Parts: sequence; C-alpha cells; structure tokens
Amino acid sequence: MKKVFLYLRPYVVRMIFGVIIKFTGTIMDLFLPWILSYLIDVIVPKKNMAEILFYGFLMLVCSVIAWSGNVIANRMASRVARDTTQRLRHDLFCRISYLSCRQTDAFTIASLESRLTSDTYNIHQMIGMMQRLGIRAPILLLGGITMSMFMEPVLTLVLLAVLPFVAVTVFSISQRGIPMYTQLQQAVDRMVRVVRENSSGIRVIKALSKTEYEKERFKAANENIVEKETKASVTMAASNPLMNLFLNTGLTLVVVAGAFRVNAGKTQPGTILAFLTYFTIILNAMLSINRMFMLFSKGSASAKRISEVLDTPEDLKIESKDHKDTEYHVLFDHVSFSYHAGRSEVVSDISFALKRGETLGIIGATGCGKSTIVNLLIRFYDADKGTIRIDGDDIQGILSNELHKKFGIVFQNDVLFADTIEENIRFGRDVSQEGIEKAIECAQAQPFIYELEEGVNYRLAIRGSNLSGGQKQRVLIARALAAHPEILILDDSSSALDYQTDAQLRQALAKNFRETTTIIVAQRASSIRHADHILMLENGKEIGYGTHEELMASCEPYRQISISQMGDENNEASIE
Repeated sequence: MKKVFLYLRPYVVRMIFGVIIKFTGTIMDLFLPWILSYLIDVIVPKKNMAEILFYGFLMLVCSVIAWSGNVIANRMASRVARDTTQRLRHDLFCRISYLSCRQTDAFTIASLESRLTSDTYNIHQMIGMMQRLGIRAPILLLGGITMSMFMEPVLTLVLLAVLPFVAVTVFSISQRGIPMYTQLQQAVDRMVRVVRENSSGIRVIKALSKTEYEKERFKAANENIVEKETKASVTMAASNPLMNLFLNTGLTLVVVAGAFRVNAGKTQPGTILAFLTYFTIILNAMLSINRMFMLFSKGSASAKRISEVLDTPEDLKIESKDHKDTEYHVLFDHVSFSYHAGRSEVVSDISFALKRGETLGIIGATGCGKSTIVNLLIRFYDADKGTIRIDGDDIQGILSNELHKKFGIVFQNDVLFADTIEENIRFGRDVSQEGIEKAIECAQAQPFIYELEEGVNYRLAIRGSNLSGGQKQRVLIARALAAHPEILILDDSSSALDYQTDAQLRQALAKNFRETTTIIVAQRASSIRHADHILMLENGKEIGYGTHEELMASCEPYRQISISQMGDENNEASIE
C-alpha cells in the first residue's frame, strides 16, 4: 500500500492547493444554515427589507463560492488521480516486462493483465474519491457537529450519542471487506485466464465443436465472480442501512427534544431548522465516509496486489563477470535445470560446444527439453547446475540488453503483431530497408510477399491470422535475420515449410550467415542433417551427440527417426 501512495509525492503541492480550495468551499456550505437561522430568528422579525436582501445576497455568495470551490477541487482531484494512475500503470507494465519467466509463471499472465487493468482502475477510483470525499466529508462532519453544538448544545448531545454506533459499524464492516475484495480480484484473474485461452484457441474450439464446453467454463468463472462480488457487496452494503437506522433514530430524538425545547421557549424555530439542516449535512457526510471506506477497501486490496509485482525482487541478477579464454562461441558445461525446485530435472547434464559460425541441431521427442535449452541460453531462466558461456563469458555476468542483442530468435509459438509486414520484421530496431529486403530474400519470403498488392506494406491481422502457417514462419525468420545476429535460434520454425523451401532456407543461411552461430530445434531430421553437430535428447538427457553420419552409426533412436522420415541414404540425397 505504501508503495502505491509514493506515486502521489510529485502531486503533493497540487493536492495541498486542492485541499485549500475544497476546505474553503466546504466552510461556505457550513455557513449557509447558520446564516439562514440568523435570518429567520433575528432579521425577519425586524421587517427590514434591506437587511433581509443583504443576508440573502450573502447566502448566494456563499453558495457560489462553495459550488465553484468544489468543482475546481474535484477537477484537480481527477487530474491527480489520472496522472498518478498513468505513472503507476506505466511502471507496473515496465516491471512486468522485466519479470523473469519463472516469476511470470508464478503470477500467471491472466493475473498480471488483471492487475494492470482492473486493479489500477480501482486505484484510480480510490485516489479520486479520497481527494473529493476524504477532505469534504470529515470537514462537513466535524464542522456540522461544531456548528450545531454552538447553536444548540443539548440537541447536539443527542446526536453525539448515536455517532459511536456509526463509527463501529463502518470500521468493522470495512475490515471484513478488504479480504473479500482480494478474493474477488483473484476470481477476476481466473475469468481473464479463461477468456485469454478461449480467444487464443478460438479456431481449435470451433473446429472441435467445443463452443458449448467453453461457454460452461466461462459460466463457471463468471458465476464465481458473481458469488464473490455479491458476498463482498452485501457485506459492505450492510453499512448504509445500519447507518441510516442509527442516524434517523438520532434525528427522531432530536426532533422530539427540539419540539419540547421550542414549546418551552428555550430555543427558536430558526435554530431548530438550521440544526436539522446540519443534521442532514452530518448524515450525508457519514454516508460519504461509508462510501469512501468501500472504495478504500477495494483500492487497498488492489494496491496490495500491485505492490506484490512492484516489490518483486530481481530474479535474474547480474553476477560479477566471469570470463575464461576459449575457442568456442557457445558453450554448455554440464547444465541441468528444473522448472520447479525439488521436482525432476527437465534437462540433465547437457554439454556441447560451438565455434563461431557452426550449426547445432537439436532433435528429440516432444517434451524432451529442446526448447528449455534455448530458454537457458537466452537466460529466460538460470540453470540450476553447470555453466553457459558466450565468447568465454558466463551469461549470468552479461547485462540483459547486451545479451539479448546477440540473438535472432524464432520461437516455437511466436507472435506477429497487427502491423505491416515491414514493421513486423523491423520490430522497432534500427534496420535498413536493404537489411529487411535481404532478410526477406534469405527467409524465402520474397515470393509470397511481393505477390501481395501492398508488398511489405501489407497489414497483418492480430497474430498474423491472415497468413498461412508457412508464410508466418517465413516472416518470423526474416525478423530474426534482419539484424544479422551473432547467434541465430530457430526453435521448430520450419515445421510448416515444405521440404524444398526448408532446404533453400538452409542453403541461404549457409551462404549469407557464415559467421552466425546457429541452433536449430527441429522435429525433422532433414532440417538438421547438415548441421556441424547434432544433439539427440530423450527425457531431458543427452543420448547422442555428433554429426549426422556419426549418429546414424552410433545412436539407434536417431537412426530410427531419420529412416522413418527420410528413408535410406539414397532417398536423403534425392530429397536434398
């Protein structure tokens, strides 16, 4: 909570100025009943029209000042809430961007989206309301009690007897409300996750006729939110009827006591009228405070969730530089890793070494740890055991920006954005037009791109849904090649390409990227058979390492995969 309120510091001067304006306007509101009482009890009996008009004009001036002050202060409060939430949302987005993959997995994408949207909105509402009602309501409450006590102390004591019940009600209900709103936001996280999964897999859902099943999933998540929100709202809503009960009971007692005092000649009708007006002001102030506590409860729950992300410690810390002279560009030295501590390792004791310009092919069954090796090399995760080096430097001692600039990557499930093909390839980098054209040519994307009427200015739909699978992969490969990276990683990026295009792609890489170290994760043996080194994995362990010819002779699982996909050696030659 403190973390979020630190974002208000730059606006303290503006908030103080707003408080002064709000205070002035509220004081004017408090003076109106007193002036009315004085007008009825003192001025009207004199029948002096000039004085009556003067005090009437004074009430009008107070009303205008009160209205103007509240409007100006509320506009200033809205701007403070807007600017604070904007900075908070920006910093939260940046922090999310720098979370490690392990931390992102722990929070979940759905929860992070919810914190960035609905939770920041709750903070916006809380900050705005605290400025609008947090100043006005207490002043009206305390000022109303003070003015009524000044005018009629006996009746004020009747009112004060009720206020402790009101205060206990507001405090106890707000204490119960904060945990409930936390649970509500967690339910929103679950619904966001269902919506994300549904929107991402809409084609599969329709193809398998699972629309009704997904509707039931959404219905369950939605009903969970309704249940949590109803419980929280009913709990918080109980305060209003209870407050009305206590305050109206006090009002009834005040009217009865006031009638007896007027009848006994101990007070004036104008005083009773002003007192009842102050009582109404106090009632509205208490209701406003109750509403403020409701929003504060929601805002506090959201602030806690946001602070959890902002306070998350750096996971992938930059260690002291560790360099060892070596002839190898990329080196894995007995690397082991598990996504969850205490569970079985996903990859175990992996070692290989690549000189600059060499190519490594990684092959194995689904789930054997191929993509995990890529994630460790890019340092999305830190290895539990062993060392990974690039040019002799331990990657844990290389700054993230410096490390990631070395790579050109096509992930297994990569993303294209709703922009032109050119911008998807450039991707905000300083890449020349010539570099883009060369990358398109090398990625074998030129034939289909230049058949489009707009060419590279052709605008893609979200996730590139207006391209075929092979076309998307070629655009993604062009993006990876555009900056001419030191290390090129192709994680199952040619699965949608035909054999001829795949072969042409490998030939173009060999010709134009001779100094680029390449790692190819593949399901097809033909995609990696000409690699300088091939790593065969099974259940996260290395069961074969060498050239295609060496593995065909020494690694039976690799030999079986190769023969089942390509046939004998003669057929392999014909495919190439």
